[in-house]
Amino acid sequence: QVHLVESGGGLVQAGGSLRLSCAASGRTFSTYAMGWFRQAPGKEREFVAAITWSVGRQSYSDSVKGRFTISRDNAKNTVYLQMNSLKPEDTAVYYCATDIRRYRAGVTSTSAEYDNWGQGTQVTVSS
Repeated sequence: QVHLVESGGGLVQAGGSLRLSCAASGRTFSTYAMGWFRQAPGKEREFVAAITWSVGRQSYSDSVKGRFTISRDNAKNTVYLQMNSLKPEDTAVYYCATDIRRYRAGVTSTSAEYDNWGQGTQVTVSS
């Protein structure tokens, strides 16, 4: 079992930036890919970004590609999501999650392939 705690959300104007953090404990963090998802009111949870367990390969949804950057610091058991050029449509609760499969070759954007979720952090972008 792993415990995830997100932080860094808040209210920001369109065009601004935020950096989300997700601190993990309870599992060998460095051997699992990590993902970020988000859920806006009235909408389903959607994939945002993911990073492989061995730092190097990232994947992004088309809606955030070029604006968001996912990274991880295995020494700190933390994954980050740098969000730039924020838009009102980025408003959502953001969740980090751990891959269900250890040492996965690559990443997955399917939420069912993630088995531990944080409590979420609210990001609100005003126009």
